[in-house]
Amino acid sequence: MIRKTFSTVAMAILTLLPIAADNYVSEVWVADLGNGKYKNPILYADYSDPDACRVGDDFYMTSSSFNCVPGLQILHSKDLVNWTIVNAAIPYALTPAEMPERPEHGNRVWAPSIRYHEGWFYIFWGDPDQGIFMTKTNDVYGRWSEPVLVLEGKGYIDPTPLWDEDGRVYLVHAFAGSRAGLKSVLAVCELNATADKQISPSRIVFDGHHGQETCEGPKFHKRNGYYYIFTPAGGVPTGWQLVLRSKSPYGPYEQKIVLAQGKTSVNGPHQGAWVDTPSGEDWFLHFQDVGPYGRIVHLQPMVWKNDWPVIGIDKDGDGCGEPVMTYRKPNVGKTYPICTPQESDEFDTNYLGWHWQWHANYNPKWSFCDAANSQLLLYSYPVVEDYRNLWDVANLLLQKTPSNQFKVTAKVKFVPSPKYKGERAGLVVMGRDYAALVFENTDKGLSLSQVDCRKADSGKPENVNEVLALTDSSEMYLRMEFNKKAQCTFYYSLDGKKYVAMGEAFQVREGKWIGAKIGLFCTRPFMVTNDGGWLAVDWFRVEK
Repeated sequence: MIRKTFSTVAMAILTLLPIAADNYVSEVWVADLGNGKYKNPILYADYSDPDACRVGDDFYMTSSSFNCVPGLQILHSKDLVNWTIVNAAIPYALTPAEMPERPEHGNRVWAPSIRYHEGWFYIFWGDPDQGIFMTKTNDVYGRWSEPVLVLEGKGYIDPTPLWDEDGRVYLVHAFAGSRAGLKSVLAVCELNATADKQISPSRIVFDGHHGQETCEGPKFHKRNGYYYIFTPAGGVPTGWQLVLRSKSPYGPYEQKIVLAQGKTSVNGPHQGAWVDTPSGEDWFLHFQDVGPYGRIVHLQPMVWKNDWPVIGIDKDGDGCGEPVMTYRKPNVGKTYPICTPQESDEFDTNYLGWHWQWHANYNPKWSFCDAANSQLLLYSYPVVEDYRNLWDVANLLLQKTPSNQFKVTAKVKFVPSPKYKGERAGLVVMGRDYAALVFENTDKGLSLSQVDCRKADSGKPENVNEVLALTDSSEMYLRMEFNKKAQCTFYYSLDGKKYVAMGEAFQVREGKWIGAKIGLFCTRPFMVTNDGGWLAVDWFRVEK
């Protein structure tokens, strides 16, 4: 039985949704060059498996969010270059909500598709352990419906619906080899008229085992009487974009590679969204895997030739394009202001912005948005019984890394409970390995340490690289600096002016299917119940 998505407590307490910061402009990555051109990536952040749709003059995009909540963040753009986060289709909890309070790393929300049909927005996604879900809304900025399990079964992933002219609704999907025991094939089934239930068995329509291995992430379209399936193949780091076409949704399908790395530096350019503009131009959004910084988003020009798409620039005329690094912006009829997804936060509102994500289903006991004092309070929360390191912690408040070179500084104050030893809080860069600046209430008093944890995903313990004894819990400034080699160095300051390096440089490592993330945490030992301490965060700033 599938339980309700939103907990009663969360729905009762969280009555306000964040408002998008439309005028936010990043200090560390802006794709709009201000001269009518843009540079790739348009988003130097981990929006894995992006999909998008256009409604009138507006573009909306979502991406895989895996175990992170809010899930299915929704971005909005007027020109396909400037984007801001405006909502999340899964704001509080993943279905089923009653799960252990630990992250389900790499599970849950895989490769969504977002579509608009007859006044409704739909998002379909695959949960590799449950099946294919759907949520919908008639207000993309408002609340989305409780997710419905459309197709039940392990290993069903990467769905996209197609509403045909005759009113029938089809769904294409892939299979996760780790659960289904089969991959590199695509299947089509039929849904009912309300697109919330499978009404015909899935039928395999394409086998990629001979030359198109790891075909997945299919997107269903129809144009000029042809059914098209846009599908990446060849694997995440090294693959290409394949397109299939047929006169029937069930095939047989012809195939053609329409985008590949070629002689460019853009490895594995594939898996994304075909969208058009009101002026009739065609564009393609896709990701590039850059390791520790995740799967970043590129925008490519696209044209149709002989009823086949050509993506990027086709220099040799063979019908397969290569990615562009700079190009003219899409023609959308006017010029819009530069904006980027939110990063920094002054915590002066009574809700968290959509750029923040917890590492598991939200618990209202974790935090307080203290708008009256312009601060965020993170309450210490007990770790799980078999805690090994922060890989096991759900109440990590994190966001995506915003560029390949940046620094993040947080002004904080740790207020531990005088009753409890072992309370910890700090600033962290989190992946399969992680590193952090950590306050701790110890038997010897309060301390600040720089730690790292190699092979955190395998349960290895933390290493302490340097410890500073503290006399009290006065305000401090914690900083991490990232270079283009994904190496991070740590600093602290007592006055916000003079920063002192601490510990050792850390080689950042990605998480499970996601890039490394940056943020904050506050914990206490297992079974330490009742009131504890907290981390008061005055601000969190991402800068050059």
